[in-house]
Amino acid sequence: MRVLAVSDKVEPVLYSPAVKQRVGAVDLILSCGDLPFYYIEYLVSTVNRPCYYVFGNHGREIEYQGGNWSQKHEPMGAVNLHLETRREGALLLAGLEGSMRYNLAPKYQYTEREMWFNVLRLAPKLAMNRVRYGRWLDVLLAHSPPRGIHDQPDRAHQGFESFLIFMRWFKPRYLLHGHIHLYRQNTTTQTRYEETEVINVYPFRVLDLEPGG
Repeated sequence: MRVLAVSDKVEPVLYSPAVKQRVGAVDLILSCGDLPFYYIEYLVSTVNRPCYYVFGNHGREIEYQGGNWSQKHEPMGAVNLHLETRREGALLLAGLEGSMRYNLAPKYQYTEREMWFNVLRLAPKLAMNRVRYGRWLDVLLAHSPPRGIHDQPDRAHQGFESFLIFMRWFKPRYLLHGHIHLYRQNTTTQTRYEETEVINVYPFRVLDLEPGG
């Protein structure tokens, strides 16, 4: 499937009528977090394809839009994939939101132990995939990277050790993440770990993703 993956930054070329010319035909939109609802909604309405997302560490439970300051708790037309699994076309998807905890914000930050708990909550749904489809997962949609892969040494941008174990256990073909902003063209954005391609999609990537064997 041809996928438009986005994260962390409203990209002017996508938030414009030129989006279709820029990305071409895609089958699916995946958001790795820290994007405003209006941007996701624009992509959904313009590209007119299914969309799944997770929240980043700067996610908001409520966003206010329009002249009457109406409240929104999620982007219209998109599905929150955190702790969920879905089958979209040939791909099996699952999501884990947030970043490493670095301050007292109440949501979307996790200690390593808390993220382990999230992985354990997701595991039974992945086991059902294994029974139904013969494999655990094709794409893990995350905000943060795994520990030691594309991450940074400061606490706010450290990756999760639990993601390394997740990849060894459940063998997703891809782990897509954002959170790590890119400022140099020679920064590594795609790394193979065991059977998984770990890809930083910041600020957007168009990817051809295939189901695992």
